[in-house]
Formats: sequence, C-alpha cells, structure tokens
Amino acid sequence: MTRRTLLGAALAAPFLEGESRLPIRKAVEFNMLPKSLRAIDAFQLAKDCGFEEIECPTTPDQAKAEEMLVASKMAGLPIHSVMNQAHWTYPLSSPDPAVVEKSLEGMRVSLTNAKLWGADTVLLVPAVVNAEVSYAQAWERSQRQIRKLIPIAAESKIIIGIEEVWNKFLLSPLEFARYIDSFESPWIRAYFDVGNVAISGYPQDWIRVLGKRIVKLHIKDFKFEKNLASWVGLKDGQIDWRAVHASLAAINYKGTATVELAAGDGDYLKEVNRRFEQILSGV
Repeated sequence: MTRRTLLGAALAAPFLEGESRLPIRKAVEFNMLPKSLRAIDAFQLAKDCGFEEIECPTTPDQAKAEEMLVASKMAGLPIHSVMNQAHWTYPLSSPDPAVVEKSLEGMRVSLTNAKLWGADTVLLVPAVVNAEVSYAQAWERSQRQIRKLIPIAAESKIIIGIEEVWNKFLLSPLEFARYIDSFESPWIRAYFDVGNVAISGYPQDWIRVLGKRIVKLHIKDFKFEKNLASWVGLKDGQIDWRAVHASLAAINYKGTATVELAAGDGDYLKEVNRRFEQILSGV
C-alpha cells in the first residue's frame, strides 16, 4: 500500500479501528418528560438521566418560550431542534388557502422559537396524501409552500428538516432524496426517522441513500404482528440496530439523534438512555 492509498483509506474511514461508539449526541423529546414537572425540573431530569440535548415542540406563548430558554440554560441542556406542531392539523398540501396559511404560520412560529432557543433545525412533515389530495398534488403544493419558508430559514440560519412519517408520502429513500434535492437549498435537509420506515423498508438502506442529506435523526422501535405495528421500547422491536449502526458509520453521521417514545419517570428515562447508548455503541 502506497502512502497515497493509505491516506485515502484513512480519510474514507469514519472511525479508527476498534472504535464503535458513533459520534452522535443523545437527545430526548420534551414530551417524553413528566408533564407534572416545571420546565426547569423537566430539563434537569433529562440532563440527570444522561441526555445531552433536547427537542422541544412549537411554543406560541412567548412567556412559555422564554421559560424553556431559561430552563435550557440553567440545566445546561441545549435545545437542538423544534418539532413543528401545525403540519398534521393544517397540512401544507391542503387545497384550502386558509389551512395552508395556518400551517405556514405554525412554521414561522417554530422558526422564531428555534432562533430564540439557539436550535439549528425545525422538523416539518411536508404533506399529507389522502382521498382528497393526490400524491402529485401533495408534492407540488408542499414544495411551493416550503419555498416560501426558505428565505426565513436562510436569514435565521435554521435548517428545515423534512421528516418521513405515515402520511402516504415520500415512500422510498430514492424519492425522499429526490424531494430534498429538488429544492437546491442547503436549508432543506432530511430529518430521518429510523422507526417510521420499518413498516415498509429497512432504515439501514434509507440511511445510505440519504447520506449527507440527513441533518437529524429520530430514534424509536417497532414490533410488527399480524399486520399491526406497535411502539415498543428500544431494542424490544424488530429494527436491526447493528445494521443501522453500520450505515450511520458508513455515512459518517455526526449530528444529534433524538429518542421519541412514550413519557415516563426518571427510572424509565435512565433505562431509555442506557439502551440508546447501547445502540450508538453497536451493542
């Protein structure tokens, strides 16, 4: 092996030999924390349970948004992302202009939250296909509306992360990649949910196709029985986490992954964090 080929191999390898822990920061959904707690206590609990960052929902109430910011700073737990809330009830793909405007306003609030909190990403479900909205209409309408948001995102330096969900839209990794690429904007990337594609595909395949398009990850597990899917604890489902680990290593992903499961107390959250760590370590 020449010096040049040795150097090339070193640059191509995302990890040194013997390393298995992915360089990924562990985050938790705010809604997984006990609802009975004040914001500061919830953030501190997440920190004490081993999480490094947190993802918060859209918060229109300015006082509550400020409270979240204070809690984040006091606990030393950065808010890395905002989960937009309006896209299901008011999808961008709706034929009703009033519905679309409510969806756009929800995203504008989310982007404002992200700027206040220091988050670098807002999650967006782009469209919903149903009996009234065709696939082609969902594609065209959502793209047209998202393009209106790009200048706001660019000015705020906040990425809009498009997530694939059970909305009968973006049903393959090739299509998801094409959807992202068609914007030709660094402010539109993929917020990839590992669990959501398990019902019809293999997350390890999606990860390799999407590659550098992925800005953030959602982590959850599913179990499939008799054509029914149910959420289960991490590593209790049927996702091949070692294959996912290998794919994330192959694309050299170094961002944040947010666990998205049911809410629970401190003991529950510590166990979630323990299993999360095992996944990131390839165990």
